[in-house]
Amino acid sequence: MKGQNSLYILAITLVATLGGLLFGYDTAVISGAEKSVQAYLINGLGLSSWAHGATISSALIGCIIGGGLSGLLAKNLGRKKSLMVAAFLFFLSALGSGQPEFLFFTKGEPTMGLLYMFNFYRVIGGIGVGLASAVCPMYIGEIAPADIRGRLVSINQFAIIFGMLVVYFVNWGIANGQSLEWINTVGWRRMFTSEAIPAGIFGVLLFFVPETPRYLALNHQDEKALSILARINGKEMAQSILNDIKSTVEKSSAKLFAYGKIVIIIGILLSVFQQFVGINVALYYAPRIFESMGAEKDASMMQTVVMGLVNVIFTVVAIATVDKWGRKPLLMVGSIGMAIGMFAIGTLAFMKVIGISTLVFIIIYTASFMMSWGPITWVLISEIFPNKIRGRAVAIAVAAQWAANYFISSTYPAMMEFSGGMTYCFYGLMSVLSFIFVWKMVPETKGKTLEEMEDLISSKK
Repeated sequence: MKGQNSLYILAITLVATLGGLLFGYDTAVISGAEKSVQAYLINGLGLSSWAHGATISSALIGCIIGGGLSGLLAKNLGRKKSLMVAAFLFFLSALGSGQPEFLFFTKGEPTMGLLYMFNFYRVIGGIGVGLASAVCPMYIGEIAPADIRGRLVSINQFAIIFGMLVVYFVNWGIANGQSLEWINTVGWRRMFTSEAIPAGIFGVLLFFVPETPRYLALNHQDEKALSILARINGKEMAQSILNDIKSTVEKSSAKLFAYGKIVIIIGILLSVFQQFVGINVALYYAPRIFESMGAEKDASMMQTVVMGLVNVIFTVVAIATVDKWGRKPLLMVGSIGMAIGMFAIGTLAFMKVIGISTLVFIIIYTASFMMSWGPITWVLISEIFPNKIRGRAVAIAVAAQWAANYFISSTYPAMMEFSGGMTYCFYGLMSVLSFIFVWKMVPETKGKTLEEMEDLISSKK
């Protein structure tokens, strides 16, 4: 659009998406260190598999906390300073998870206190993830012009997947050519500590980006808001946009349900369905899934990397099409693709057929998710809530998302033990229900300003 400062918009978007990259990095770094942590802390203390599962998933508890706190922090500190808090938490978690003995414990001697301290640092990192997962798309959504907002927020999902892919290669690079003993004593520590590098870069770069004009307007800092809007949209458009923002601030109530319950329900269900279709099972357990299907360890790792590349490619498809095709069509097409993939995998599991066909349907499933529910959920969560309630509403939606993530991830092993075929068919059924939900309840938001969204939500109400 005429007057837009495209390079400036892209620059501040890329800084914000480093939070997404760290989101992906932190959630996936455990995949390479899992067995070493088990050998050092769990087996070393003679603990059960339950303790192992709780330790590996402890960061998700932090994610729920961080998501829940994000609205309070975004409202009181601002979007920019909230991201700074997240960067600090990522940095602290990286160093602490890699060296949990620091100050209080003897290195090489596993104790229950050390296990608690390791989990404490992982929860700290999880709080950073929960905070970044809510505030990064909120920040980008409030900065971005309406005609390119979908693409810019979708870049955050690309950064999440790219962060996962990066850490897969980092973990592989650290472990490659090393003995199992070295990996179990030194290697896993370096995997966690490596996150301090992107976390530090993220924290420094945040000093050079502005606060969002919508947050500034909410806090009566109109001159600063106008200056940023002028730099982003051009001087001709800036005052008009600020007037629209101010009108929504003045007429809207501070109550969470001022616009009815339906918009909050839509946000929560978007988050829950994004997890209940089973994507994080595919991401977290990918090597084990492939090994259970008969692949050798090296082959399963290679298939995981192939999945990672597919994820990146189809996230780019979403970025390229979200502002052309709209949010609803992409979500509905993605739901159909995920249902086909999961029902096919479930059928093959019932028939005890293991081979290339299973891999093909897993790729169909993940590709369908990455071009739809992966990025588009974040786009909608960042834009459907009116200005006055956005911080709190996003926090509720994101906390619900992490709670659903924890539920699905923690129940997967027990469900698979009962019936692999039924497990995958359950995720297929959730994909069908997600299609119906989008078709019946989710409004199309393509091309609308955040202020125009209030009329859309009011009509849904």
